[in-house]
Amino acid sequence: MNDRIERISEMEQILVDSKRRLAKLEESLDAFVAGQKNIKKLEDYYHSNLWRGDFEADERGKLPEDLKRGVLSEDEIFNLIEKNDELLQRLSFFER
Repeated sequence: MNDRIERISEMEQILVDSKRRLAKLEESLDAFVAGQKNIKKLEDYYHSNLWRGDFEADERGKLPEDLKRGVLSEDEIFNLIEKNDELLQRLSFFER
C-alpha cells in the first residue's frame, strides 16, 4: 500500500510541475512567435543599404553622442539572428 501512495504522490507532483512548466513555456513561446515579425524587420534592416548608411554616418560622427546605437553593432544583430535561428531549429526538432 505504501508503494502505491508514494507512486501516486510522485506522479501528482510530476503533473503539477509539468503543468506549471508548460504554462510558462506557452507564455514564452507566444512572446517568441509574436516577436518574429520584428526580428525579420531587424534582419531586413541589417542587410539593407539603410543600415550601411546609418553605420557609416556613425563612423563619421554624424549621430548624436547620446543616441543608443547597439543596432549599429554588426556583432549584436548577427548574434541575435543566429540565436533566433538556433531556437527555431530546436523547436522544429521535437517529434511526438
